[in-house]
Amino acid sequence: MQHDEHTANSAPVSVRLADALGHAQLRLAQAGVDEPRREARLLAAHLLGVSPATLLAAGTTLDAAAFEALVARRASREPLAFITGRQGFWTLTLDVSPDTLIPRADSEALIEAALAALPDRRLVRRVLDLGTGTGCLLLAALSEYPDAFGIGVDLSPEAAGLARRNAAAAGLASRAAFLAGNWAAALSAGFDLILANPPYVDSAAIAGLMPEVGRHEPRRALDGGADGLQAYAALMPGLALRLATDGVGVLELGAGQEQAVAGLAAQSGLHHVATRSDLAGIPRALVVRRPAG
Repeated sequence: MQHDEHTANSAPVSVRLADALGHAQLRLAQAGVDEPRREARLLAAHLLGVSPATLLAAGTTLDAAAFEALVARRASREPLAFITGRQGFWTLTLDVSPDTLIPRADSEALIEAALAALPDRRLVRRVLDLGTGTGCLLLAALSEYPDAFGIGVDLSPEAAGLARRNAAAAGLASRAAFLAGNWAAALSAGFDLILANPPYVDSAAIAGLMPEVGRHEPRRALDGGADGLQAYAALMPGLALRLATDGVGVLELGAGQEQAVAGLAAQSGLHHVATRSDLAGIPRALVVRRPAG
């Protein structure tokens, strides 16, 4: 009998989906999470292994303790993507981890800028991604340039490993290689497209970032030094040396950094030829080329 009682007491307790969502929405709102209703639904869909669109058709109950554990993590401002382990970017769905920045829709401006600067999809053969993280920029570019081979470089071996797994999941493993290293130090010239999303947050500003970012995403991928420009100054000379004659470099910008980064590019002999804004209208992608001749 004691064994039976133990089994009964340890069985998962189910709760009505509608009640669980209502409680989760309230708790997330109190914790300051944006869009708490949407986030509660995403957590429930993740727990049930269904898409958010089919959540209500998936069932009327869920495991109360398991759902509460997910809600508690999100209420502590752990990023949703780190809880689910997945994030969408461009046309891809990528694995993420605390070893990398979470891919953001803002960064899709770099892919848009690259496609505008290099519209002939068949002419791009070699792509380099500096600070590759999840591999999101490189893999999105390879998905658009079908004849290209790409190399992604990240200081973190864990990030390079994650990007390698994302390439395999996207069916792009044969067209991509990922290295752990310091920018492009060990690579030769001749890239048609170089992408970079370097750390660009002022060191002093990191403490004031949203908790999801400042507390949970890797500081090395955020901290751009006292003026936010340290990484640009370090990578720009190497970028200039490794661009093919007609190659294009596309760099992600922090808010208000367009002129300063364009100035650093000019010091390395590169011309600022275009800027593309993100969905909020903030200049986000700086496009540079080598001068003609």
